[in-house]
Amino acid sequence: MATLVSISKLLFLNISFLVLVCVFIVIYSQSSEHPITRNRSVFIGGVQHPDCKIFHSLDDYKAKCLYLKSNDSCVSQGYIDYLYLFYCRLGRFPLLGHILLFLWLLLLFYLLANTASEYFCPSLENLSKLLKLSPTIAGVTLLSLGNGANDVFASLVSFEGSGTSGIGFNTILGGVFFVSCVVVGVLSISVRHREVRVRKSDFVRDVCFLLLVLLCLLMILITGEINLFGAMGFTLIYVVYVFVVWVSSTRWKGDTERDANDLNVPLLGDIEGGDTEFGLKIKKKPCCVRSSLCLKLLRVLEMPLYLPRRLTIPVVCEERWSKPCAISSVTLAPLLLFALWIPYKGNGSQNTSLIVYGTGLLIGMILGVTAFFTTKSSRPPKKYLFPWLVGGFIMSVTWSYISAQELVGLLVSLGYICGISPSILGLTVLAWGNSIGDMITNLTMALNGGTEGAQVAISGCYAGPIFNTLVGLGLSLVCSTWSQYPSSIVIPTDPYLLETLAFLVVGLLWALAVLIRRDMRLEGTLGGGLLVIYFISLLLRLIQTLGSFQLHDMLLVLLFKG
Repeated sequence: MATLVSISKLLFLNISFLVLVCVFIVIYSQSSEHPITRNRSVFIGGVQHPDCKIFHSLDDYKAKCLYLKSNDSCVSQGYIDYLYLFYCRLGRFPLLGHILLFLWLLLLFYLLANTASEYFCPSLENLSKLLKLSPTIAGVTLLSLGNGANDVFASLVSFEGSGTSGIGFNTILGGVFFVSCVVVGVLSISVRHREVRVRKSDFVRDVCFLLLVLLCLLMILITGEINLFGAMGFTLIYVVYVFVVWVSSTRWKGDTERDANDLNVPLLGDIEGGDTEFGLKIKKKPCCVRSSLCLKLLRVLEMPLYLPRRLTIPVVCEERWSKPCAISSVTLAPLLLFALWIPYKGNGSQNTSLIVYGTGLLIGMILGVTAFFTTKSSRPPKKYLFPWLVGGFIMSVTWSYISAQELVGLLVSLGYICGISPSILGLTVLAWGNSIGDMITNLTMALNGGTEGAQVAISGCYAGPIFNTLVGLGLSLVCSTWSQYPSSIVIPTDPYLLETLAFLVVGLLWALAVLIRRDMRLEGTLGGGLLVIYFISLLLRLIQTLGSFQLHDMLLVLLFKG
């Protein structure tokens, strides 16, 4: 049954990808008025600042198409101009347009999550072993980065665009709110009959530190601006947290070995879950999948989404080693990097672009030839492993960034199309999509790992949000303030952010009070209260966004249809 589900997922995702690619190619080939693909300067944070108030006021899709043909797009992220695609190429078929964009949204979520689990996390784990980091430091740094990669990349991308930094704030806070309330709530309800207790010192430490982080964020939001040194100070608070965790685990517990096992579980869980769920480790499947026919079917099905990343991201894991893929990855990786990251604004000469691509190709060929003569077909290299791991890390970051870039651009476009604030989409859709993996991983760990598994899962529900807020949001602020130095950047005024922050604090205080009162037992009172807090906040946001009358009418329609 599980095999059929995995095959169905592979079939759906890859066929959807092929269909969407064909549709985009057909539409692009028929379009001679306005390019669907963006100028590359937009990818690295373009400088266009269109006034989209006029676009909002237009009702007819023809008028919106005419506006898009004569003006820059309202969206500054991504390669694809989704607004032009929707209104100018699919304007007469809005239902088809919504379906295609929804499928593309699912695929981007999959690419972002699967790249993290398949390539990013293994690179972090191998780098941790190679650098001989202590389990505690690896757990609160590389492990948190692996689990929070989606939020970090989405936040970084959102701060590059013009007027989309609100998405970054809402995505981070939305993810923190979802994990600390919904994930902890579901986890507590799931293990309520097992009399599971969590360690009081760890729980109080993590919750109090998260409250401190939220207090610092509140000060930033109230101030309304931040400079480079303030952004760096906010990010460096994470160093303080790492130090506190290290001291508490070594001096107060003195159980480094147990801590190592605990901290490694989430990262390994993400890797294994990604592999087995999407059929990438075929040797772990049941016997029917190991048959020749099913094996060939799976390999064909996974090619469209699997092959581009496999041929550009160096992988030196023992079970996934392939010399042809390794040579291809080090050859094509520089070419991809030069194509994406070298600023080419469209007004340069053709010779300039040829030089850029030629340089990338030359470097790639040199690396490919070197890899050919220094690697074996039977096993990955044992010497000079550090450059391979760094290359895998850089390329997995690149692919994650590409996926996040398109994902944020699509969400902003959907906000314009559906008349919903992109910040609301960041708080809900993007935050939910990025946090579903945490929910599955932590819930699986709590249900199957006994008391220690539940302890690690609960710790991850607070350590991860601390990392995402301080590092994900912090690095985004550092990059933004760096470009404006010595001036400060203005933080967008968003009262909904303060509202989300208030509900988040209420949820943390509820968890702290209930667990201490219940002798640190995970039970239904804790979980039910957290879920109620989250859904009250969500309902209030829906009322504020849609209006009470519109929401009332929508509920009546749903009731009558039911």
